[in-house]
Amino acid sequence: MQEALTWAAAGTGFTFLMTTLGAAAVFLFRKRDSVTMQRLFLGFAAGVMIAASVWSLLIPAIEAAEEAGQIGWIPAAGGFALGVAFLMGLHALLPHLHPGEKDPEGLPSKWNRPTLLFTAVTLHNIPEGMSVGLLFAMAAQSGGDPGMFGMAAALALGIGIQNVPEGAAVALPLQQEGMSAPKAFAMGSLSGLAEPVFGILVVLFAAAISPYMPWMLAFSAGAMMYVVVEELIPEAHLGDRSNVGTLGVMIGFLVMMILDVALG
Repeated sequence: MQEALTWAAAGTGFTFLMTTLGAAAVFLFRKRDSVTMQRLFLGFAAGVMIAASVWSLLIPAIEAAEEAGQIGWIPAAGGFALGVAFLMGLHALLPHLHPGEKDPEGLPSKWNRPTLLFTAVTLHNIPEGMSVGLLFAMAAQSGGDPGMFGMAAALALGIGIQNVPEGAAVALPLQQEGMSAPKAFAMGSLSGLAEPVFGILVVLFAAAISPYMPWMLAFSAGAMMYVVVEELIPEAHLGDRSNVGTLGVMIGFLVMMILDVALG
């Protein structure tokens, strides 16, 4: 447990710091440049999450289920569907606003636009933190298997790289809304706190959820894929020059795939 907590805290702490690094984009790009960069960043994040969902979560879920004598596709498909339902429920309940949209989603609230924008991207970080925590918990339960730790490290590294553009994707719209660069940077950085929180929570409950680990891995994959299809890809392709977002998806997918195969 202690080893898993240490690794999960280190992994999600790294992803949080990378979110902070990405939020610093508000000091580098002027408002007129930020729209194109935001599309590229969102596309890259989508590509990383697609590859991570398959290589780092669904395939290990199927393999873990089969090793336990179960039918591999049942927990993979069931957990995936539950993850999608979970994110759909959060989106229906939690007030949030996507960049470029006028009307917020979720339950009615009196929150201002910057808060709603902040909440929208913070939702993405919940399944990401869970995914990193789950893989480190599995690595610890497997007796410190180097291959499993490599896979967990690859996911943390991939999510961390993806969080650079994701942090920018939080901070840049806040700057476009009229927020000062320092405040937009702080809000962008804070959006990444959900990852260490949920990553460590998963490890703390790892013993209790151990029999359901294949379901939890697939759950995280479903939640991540929902975010990709519902938000990241559509937002990366709004307006002209949608090929920028497409290129970002392809680059992100390749980067995460290479990391997972090389380190896993």
